[in-house]
Amino acid sequence: MTDASTEIVVHNRVDRVVLGIVRARGIVTGYQDDMFDDSLSDLISERADGVTGELENVRAESRNMLRNGTYKPTGRGKPASEYLLRAASQPDSFPRVNWPVDICNFISLKYILPISIWDLDAASAEVFVFRLGLPGEDYVFNTAGQEIGLCDLVVGCAVRGADDENGIPIVNPIKDSMATKTSPSTTDVAASIYAPASLDESVVRNACDEFAEWLGRSDDDAVTAVTVVCPGERRSC
Repeated sequence: MTDASTEIVVHNRVDRVVLGIVRARGIVTGYQDDMFDDSLSDLISERADGVTGELENVRAESRNMLRNGTYKPTGRGKPASEYLLRAASQPDSFPRVNWPVDICNFISLKYILPISIWDLDAASAEVFVFRLGLPGEDYVFNTAGQEIGLCDLVVGCAVRGADDENGIPIVNPIKDSMATKTSPSTTDVAASIYAPASLDESVVRNACDEFAEWLGRSDDDAVTAVTVVCPGERRSC
């Protein structure tokens, strides 16, 4: 595990996407919390019939922000938040994975925004760049070895060298890479909330703060930090 004070740096090179970044070190992946379970259960019930009004606008705008170049966010290419919304209509089968991923899904379902989460140690990087995928880029996203093509899709990349400005893709708003997914031994994580630039920045900040607050409950020594990274910005967290 890296020192708890170690920051990460995030560079946002995507024009229409605001990134809400959450970092947590020293968490317990297997932690369980009755208050969280109750909150998740209540939220699933609220979302069982879908969303309307402002949240429906957020859902539509979250799709639109992924319309770049050749990428079309339809079918299996929809934002992950829409899969969770559909899963809420069948509460008995709503996915439960581990403490950080369950929080990720909770925040995503609450705000109707796609979110990526990754193991910082597995990423082997402290600098991350978010950009559009290049032609020919892909990665494996599940244990069956299935791959997702990344061309023109918003991707988060681990930068592992000073001369590597594009980095190696590890996450996106649809499916995250198997290479950096959390595991029972995970203690340090980062997450990216993908929000349309039209959304009030305070909403993104609130989502980050709530995400970090839940993560920190797993251990008294856990250290969390959040930031919002607008298009063209580079920020530490």
